Amino acid sequence: MATSYRVKFWDHRHRPGRKSPWMVRWTVATGEFSESYLTKTQADGRKAQLVTAAASHEPFDTETGLPLSELRKLKEDEKAVTWYQHGRNYVEARWDGAPAKTRTTWADALATVTFELVKSKAGMPDKHVLRRALYSWGFNVNRWDEEPPAEVAKALAWVARNSLDVSELEEAKVARRMLAALSVKLDGTKAAASTIRRKRAILGHVIGLAIEDGLLAANPLSAVQWQAPQIEEEVNPEYVMNPEQVTAMLAAIGSQGRRGPRLVAFFACIYYAGMRPGEVVHLRKDRCVLPETGWGRLNLNGNSPRVGSSWTDTGATHDPRALKHRSEKAVRPVPIPPELVRLLREHIEQYGTAPDGRLFRTLRNGMVQESGYGVVWSTARAEVLSVEEQATPLAKRPYDGRHAGISLWLASGVAPAECARRAGHSIAVLLRVYAKCIHGDEDHANRLITERLSRRSVPDGS
Repeated sequence: MATSYRVKFWDHRHRPGRKSPWMVRWTVATGEFSESYLTKTQADGRKAQLVTAAASHEPFDTETGLPLSELRKLKEDEKAVTWYQHGRNYVEARWDGAPAKTRTTWADALATVTFELVKSKAGMPDKHVLRRALYSWGFNVNRWDEEPPAEVAKALAWVARNSLDVSELEEAKVARRMLAALSVKLDGTKAAASTIRRKRAILGHVIGLAIEDGLLAANPLSAVQWQAPQIEEEVNPEYVMNPEQVTAMLAAIGSQGRRGPRLVAFFACIYYAGMRPGEVVHLRKDRCVLPETGWGRLNLNGNSPRVGSSWTDTGATHDPRALKHRSEKAVRPVPIPPELVRLLREHIEQYGTAPDGRLFRTLRNGMVQESGYGVVWSTARAEVLSVEEQATPLAKRPYDGRHAGISLWLASGVAPAECARRAGHSIAVLLRVYAKCIHGDEDHANRLITERLSRRSVPDGS
């Protein structure tokens, strides 16, 4: 950048009939520059700014004709990006090919903090409306071409006007505001530890993009003293259904009108095969080996979680994907006991399959919905468990059937590595989550160690 202190000013040039008839004129070194204004007063004011800069011995840029301080300010303004716009840039850059469920977690984390990272809360819309606008529209690329409802458009316009620049996160107080926003729900109560950690990790990636783009020099959250909450991941055996309770739950499910009997085998897959609900929704007949007697096998090759039509590329409510944390073509063979083989054979015989081979479908041939099977599960739980048991986390969610099944494998003495393989976990995750369920083998282990020690070689002369 070339600069010069040789600055001269000319009188204004007045050009009647022009939209901006008053022209300020000056030279820097050998270059001539000008700016046009509507009134003479505006032109006088602008010339006074330039004259003051020159009188202060400030260098002028020979390319633009502007004082160096003014040029720097312009460049800073051009580089400035608001947090709201940066969040939108982040989701847009990663949207294509991302699982729909992942897209929702991005939007959730960004919506949680964005309406707190503002210059002022004056005129702020209702926080529930604002939160919904950010989550469902602001950070959902699929809806950017749609015309939002009036209250949503108003809420997003307010955020866009008031959002802090990304660079302001370098201030410790702003970084603390972000971390504080992560830690509470809309109602002011404390968020779950796992939720806080998940959102913190996502925002770490968003800030990483800001560093890549030159908007931040370093991660400001790392400089703030903040202790991540401890997560209680371990499954408590006291809240895991035993086989007798599972049998009673399946019987209660089968007695619920027209919908319940169609879901008995669905819930049995979660328990006996340790499947995630989305994997059961995805299950097709050609992935099942169901002999007339003995053990069978399910060759699992996909997962279809429900995420909502606005988040998928197809507009469907479910997002068919590969197995969780596995490659596109990965298959997870899971041996299944005769009890589940029988239930699946009976289900297929009685209800058939969907046109695409899916084993489980609604009465209208649609995808099984969490809202539907969740009601069936809750009804059965209220029927099977005592009032005292219902007050505990025992069998609280259909997913807890998976915990019960995997816990049974471990308690039965199945090697953790095999349990992890069947469940689609890493061994590290399995040992961490089900640590309290691996028990009862101390005496057996002690005997093995004693036996091995007794076979050690004895030194001569002993």
